[in-house]
Amino acid sequence: MNILAIETSCDETSASVVSNGTDVKSAIISSQIAVHAKFFGVVPELASREHIKNINPVIAASLKKAGFSFDNIDAIAFTSGPGLAGALLVGATAAKTLASVYSKPLIPVNHLEGHLYSSFIENKSLRPPFLSVIISGGHTELIVVQDFGKYKILGATRDDAAGEAFDKAAKMLGLSYPGGPVIDKRAADGNPEAVHFTRPYLKGSWDFSFSGIKTALLNYLKQNPVKNERYINDICASFRAAIAETLCFKSFEAAKTFGLKRIALGGGVSSNALIRKLFLDVGKKNKIEVFIPSSLYCTDNAAMIGCAAYFKQRVLGFKYNAQQLKSSSSLQLTNWK
Repeated sequence: MNILAIETSCDETSASVVSNGTDVKSAIISSQIAVHAKFFGVVPELASREHIKNINPVIAASLKKAGFSFDNIDAIAFTSGPGLAGALLVGATAAKTLASVYSKPLIPVNHLEGHLYSSFIENKSLRPPFLSVIISGGHTELIVVQDFGKYKILGATRDDAAGEAFDKAAKMLGLSYPGGPVIDKRAADGNPEAVHFTRPYLKGSWDFSFSGIKTALLNYLKQNPVKNERYINDICASFRAAIAETLCFKSFEAAKTFGLKRIALGGGVSSNALIRKLFLDVGKKNKIEVFIPSSLYCTDNAAMIGCAAYFKQRVLGFKYNAQQLKSSSSLQLTNWK
């Protein structure tokens, strides 16, 4: 089964052709980082305009790289939310138009489901049940995947997501955007014990909160102004360690509590070198398998949407077409019925 998938939830315009859920024939991503960098964050109106400009070329490039035409496509999938309203509208309109013109079934996919299934692409042995740990700029969530389309959300961020905390920390330190990759790189040359930031474990809850650690950094910098590059590296290493250890601790506690022997990471922050190392090391020590996508599939991409769509249609069958699907922006991450 060949699915053309479209992802436009935030600041990447992406299209991918995915066969049978995990065979990625093409994965084209047009990034908008250069557009938003000077604002140190995504500007929704600019993001929508870039998606409008890029959506058709990206879809065409994806089909060309896969060597496919619409005659070879069995269904069209798209990100239905959550995300920026204008950005989502561009992808949804493109998908619905193509589905109508070429008489193809439509498969709406929740963006978080995409991240949840991203580890399937490169790990054929991954199957439910497992704990999904989604870590991105807007989301930090723990989800028990009991079966395909059957989920239990344990906890989420109460304020800042992990990726947002990294971005804001980078801005405080005078570093560039996006902050996560920059802090990760600088931290490699720093001392993680130079500054002690409290680990916000929120005992008694599976939720996350990274607003406090961001404020702690701000207060620390007021009392200890930046001195030199080495000093910045040490702060980056200490800040990264606090977030990584918090994520790892809570994730493995959840896995043990619910008797899960597999953990799958997803989301852009899953590319963080320390987070990857900690999860793999602690997993090995506790005999819990850890699955982490390569960097390409950690960030927002259409391949993960195509993967999730494939498993969704296997459970539900085709229930949508361009005329029947009047609205998709309100779909939530709920169990498939």
